[in-house]
Amino acid sequence: MLTRTSLDKELTRISGELARRAQKRNRISFHMYVWHLTVGMSYFIKRLFDILISGAALFVLSPLFLLLAIWIKLDSPGPVIYRQIRVGRFGRHFRFYKFRTMRVDADRIKSELLAENQSADGVIFKMKRDPRITRLGRYLRKFSIDELPQLFNVLLGDMSLVGPRPPLPDEVRQYTLEDRKRLNVVPGLTCIWQVCGRSDIPFSKQVQLDKEYIASHGFWRDCWLLIRTIPAILTGKGAY
Repeated sequence: MLTRTSLDKELTRISGELARRAQKRNRISFHMYVWHLTVGMSYFIKRLFDILISGAALFVLSPLFLLLAIWIKLDSPGPVIYRQIRVGRFGRHFRFYKFRTMRVDADRIKSELLAENQSADGVIFKMKRDPRITRLGRYLRKFSIDELPQLFNVLLGDMSLVGPRPPLPDEVRQYTLEDRKRLNVVPGLTCIWQVCGRSDIPFSKQVQLDKEYIASHGFWRDCWLLIRTIPAILTGKGAY
């Protein structure tokens, strides 16, 4: 039988244990709150940066856009802007914009060229001398000028300035569970493998580099990648 003293001791022990558990829960809740606040602020700063830079770039580059639109029309028949469905964050589909660099029947011809795919992993389709590309298109692709309309995607929030490149739905269907980690962040106009070799880098290595970016990305790292993008574009290395 418990004495009054032993009962008081047991109640004191239980009260102390409950208090310690409550303190632990409060610490965990506080740390989770700080974590959510940090992530939210990081996303806000990144989004604000995207809006300011893409908006300013679209304003400054608008005369170039007009000139390119006329040039593309004169170079080959078809629309100036090529629209395509791409996969964004968490698998959401969105309309993706580029200056047209291929013939209007490029998607139909692609099925006839699959045997000549030069992508080592086979998930994405790449050819160094793709017969579907127009004369002007080769120069637009070499210096990534065809990607400039994606500044509209950045302004709309479908894309960010920096992040893994948005894949095609057909490519995502071939993804492994590990590959799908690329879809955990907003896709970008440029990314880490774009400044390290572009299409010369095998798909499996692209995925690895994207996962490294996701694990360690931040505002200053994004700024560094944007700066690195400039010489990568000017040299045209790995662009095809």
